[in-house]
Amino acid sequence: MPEMPAFGLRTSGPFKVLYLAMAFNERLAHRIREALAHLPDVQEKKMFHGICFMVNGKMCLCVRLDEMLCRIGPHKYAEALEMAYCRPMIHNGRTMTGFVFVSEEGIRKKKDFECWVKLALAFNSEAKASKKVVKKKK
Repeated sequence: MPEMPAFGLRTSGPFKVLYLAMAFNERLAHRIREALAHLPDVQEKKMFHGICFMVNGKMCLCVRLDEMLCRIGPHKYAEALEMAYCRPMIHNGRTMTGFVFVSEEGIRKKKDFECWVKLALAFNSEAKASKKVVKKKK
């Protein structure tokens, strides 16, 4: 069961920003952990107000609220959007081609969940890792 959302005020930088830190579905995160358990290089990182599962150093699957974000690549993107319970990822007003959110209803059945995990893992083998951001010391 997701935790209660937490409110906060970020004061670093030139602007004060009110934000809402959202919880994510721990049950869904556990399902993903189990599905990826056989892989040797899996890491978890907090991203997109949830948790992302990095496979071989590349973002593969994420949990945000009760949805699963799948990085399936541009080749399967249009086909995936035609499926029920699937929507595009929009980040900072920009549609992120190759990334889709699947609602809880779309992954409730084991075979549907496994289908999305397989799509994400298939693309992961051909995806390129993001460049590491080096933070400058002040």
